Amino acid sequence: MADSFIYTTPLDARSQPLIEALTWEYATRYGSIFGEPPGAEMSRYPAELFAPPDGNFVLLVRDGRTIGGGAFMRHDRHTAELKRIWTHADFRRQGLARKVVEELEAQAQRQGYSRIYLTTGFRQPEAKELYLQTGYRPLFDITVDPEVHLKLPFEKELGPLAGHLPHASASERPGAASAA
Repeated sequence: MADSFIYTTPLDARSQPLIEALTWEYATRYGSIFGEPPGAEMSRYPAELFAPPDGNFVLLVRDGRTIGGGAFMRHDRHTAELKRIWTHADFRRQGLARKVVEELEAQAQRQGYSRIYLTTGFRQPEAKELYLQTGYRPLFDITVDPEVHLKLPFEKELGPLAGHLPHASASERPGAASAA
């Protein structure tokens, strides 16, 4: 039972379990509540946004099976925006989403970001709790019913070395996406 991280793209065949499951999950949790077709969130951003030098896409793989993953893209010059954090339904409640978030934070820092921003939906209480427990600051009133906000934004400052890395080319960066 060896877990490993693989940096790739949303177009990689190994990414399909994540893409398909998240599309289904968003569609079933939210339907068309935001005035869009169910699952529209998954086609909102092109794959290129989740590639170096501005972003990255990681899969958590166990014994050849994709069990988790996530991505980030550029939000602004100093801020990476986390997206697509997912754990396979059969492997939840094992701390895997936390591992994915920590890996993405470390990679964002290696790519020169000093801050993380993200949003989650009001019908994802487990995600809200994950971000609160991992040091994210809510940018909304947590005492109000989350449905009032619809989207729940968070931010987190990264460690003191973040943002002080030289700007290497995409091929020189740790975790640069590879073609698969």
